Parts: sequence; structure tokens; C-alpha cells
Amino acid sequence: MNRVAIVEDHERIAGLIARGLLSAGIPSDIFRTLESAWRLLNELDYGALIVDRGLPGGDGLDLVRRLRAADKAIPCLVLTARDALRDRVDGLEAGADDYLPKPFAMEELVARVRALLRRTPSLQPSEVVYGGLRVLPQAGCLCCADEVVTLSPAELQVLVCLMQAKGRTVRRSSLEQAAWGLTDAVTPNALDVAVHRLRRKLAAIGSELVLINTRGHGFALGSRDVAA
Repeated sequence: MNRVAIVEDHERIAGLIARGLLSAGIPSDIFRTLESAWRLLNELDYGALIVDRGLPGGDGLDLVRRLRAADKAIPCLVLTARDALRDRVDGLEAGADDYLPKPFAMEELVARVRALLRRTPSLQPSEVVYGGLRVLPQAGCLCCADEVVTLSPAELQVLVCLMQAKGRTVRRSSLEQAAWGLTDAVTPNALDVAVHRLRRKLAAIGSELVLINTRGHGFALGSRDVAA
């Protein structure tokens, strides 16, 4: 579904975003509060979520964390008046896929939303298997034996790219394009944050494969012995 959920309490900004998306052929629904968005996100399948950080009832990142805890892999773009590196990293750690500070150009927002929508399940393989790992893109999860862990959309794209390389090193630029499309990554170290989270998740499910950093070049999936 290519419909976008917009969680923004500022009426004028929400209207501008909705009109900008619609002019690009992307329909949307507007929610003013975290709770109203949460209820509908549990009932309808949206292609992407745009969420403001400053909302009545809490931080927009609380909604992102809640969605990830409920194993919902909807791609999330966070809007904020804050542009500090720590705030952007917080967004990534919460499970957000992209981060756009206000004020922003509508053309950039539309481009970033389109990049997120390209990750819809219909465009994904049914599963990707390599080295005892199995990724189910439509479910947004990674399996190893009987262990299962959920992946954010950016993590999923990075891991699928590495698994399809079958042990070969994948350039950083290729991984960034897989995760964030042709738009700029959220922060200069966005890929490193995603890799850090993937390393923890691989360890949590007992994977024999680890992420190996070829300094200055890229990353690969390899055995623990090689990494050591």
C-alpha cells in the first residue's frame, strides 16, 4: 500500500505535506496525536510513516519504538526542528529509517518518501538465505535455526545486500544506496549505526556469521574465525 500516514499536530504543516505528497501521486492520512496514529497503524497497512518529534502526548520517537516493539516494519521518516547529531542518532536507535530537519524543501521530503515506499513487500524477494541465516523481507525478520529477530527497513536492506553478496565485501556506498535509496543517508554515520544494530541482532540469535569491516572499503558477512 502506497498510502502514507502523517503524524503532525501543526495543521498548516500537515496540510502542506499532504498536498505536496498528493501532487506527487502519493495519498496520505493525517493524525494529530500519537494514540490516534497508533490505533489506525494497527488496523491499516501504510506504505510509510512521517512522524514529527514534538507531539501532544509525547515524542514521535515513542511511536516509532512502539511500532518496532510490536514487530511492525513500516518505514519511518522523522521530522524535527532539532538538527543535532545526537538527536539524529537517537532517531536511528529508536528504529527510524530517515530523519529530516525543519524547515525542509518539499521536493526533498517527497524524494525521501518515495525511497521509503520502494521498500514495499511486493518489491522484495519472498526470502533470502545464506550461511544458516534466513531473511523474510515481507515479515521484516531474520531467522537462525529457531531464533527470530525483527529488522527495521534499513537494517533489512543492508542485510539482504550482504547476504546476496555471499561473503564478498560490499562497498559502503552500495549499502547506503540499498538502505536509503538515492537520497543522502540520515547522518554521515547512519550505516555504522545500522551495522552496529545488526551485529547485536546476529549475536542475539546465535549466528555463526558476523559482520566484517574492511576498513575504508565496506562490509561483508563472514565466519567468526575470519573476523578474529
